[in-house]
Amino acid sequence: MNAWQKALRILTAVPIVLCLVRGAAATAAGSPFITLASTTSTQNSGLFDYILPKFKAATGIAVRVVAVGTGAALRLARNGDADVLLVHHQPSEEAFVAAGFGIARHAVMYNDFVIAGPAADAAAALARIARRRAPFVSRGDDSGTHKRELSLWAQAGIDVAVHSGTWYRETGSGMGATLNTAAAMGAYTMTDRGTWLSFRNRRDLKIVLQGDPRLRNQYGVILVSPLRHGHVKSRPGKRFIDWLLSGPGKAAIAGYKIGGRQLFYPN
Repeated sequence: MNAWQKALRILTAVPIVLCLVRGAAATAAGSPFITLASTTSTQNSGLFDYILPKFKAATGIAVRVVAVGTGAALRLARNGDADVLLVHHQPSEEAFVAAGFGIARHAVMYNDFVIAGPAADAAAALARIARRRAPFVSRGDDSGTHKRELSLWAQAGIDVAVHSGTWYRETGSGMGATLNTAAAMGAYTMTDRGTWLSFRNRRDLKIVLQGDPRLRNQYGVILVSPLRHGHVKSRPGKRFIDWLLSGPGKAAIAGYKIGGRQLFYPN
């Protein structure tokens, strides 16, 4: 192939490459997505696998979930690494908005926490667990579940930090891994009901404490502020929040069940 033939082939290929690039760009533009920083409890329960396809079908917007503990999700959103935040520790959520990192907090849904443990001690409560030095497994990961658990220990007058590594163990992991550890050890733990209902490796664990008003588990959703981070996809992010709070969004949340039992209740 001589130089003229090579040049002609290159010139002929340029429009084709440009068409491919433009086509890829059009495909990307036609498939918008947002990044949602949320919790392992919402992910592990299977809720997002159920409701997010419904949102995409209604709007064409995909949602990419980063599931971590509430503390880590707040840090991601604070750094501008998410468009929307959906977590479950109201004081932290309100502080996030007050500091200018988010635009308005909306209560979106709730369930409750339960204490699970060996079946033989069905009347156990945290103070009794501590008094008996019964093994307790905590997430220990600054998640919303962990924050609530620590507040309950404090209300019981128990400083679990001094017992760390003895009867009180911290996994530094998500809810599923923590439940697996508790099941393997025959230990107590605190979990959200959604993850509990979807958890299959219970062994001898059963719910031993539930129904206390202090165990209510409220979730809030917040749009990350585009004033703080200009790249935030505020319009599709707001559409997601509006959908969650709408009739179809609430119906999707309420419609997610395992074994006929509803896991989350829309506000």
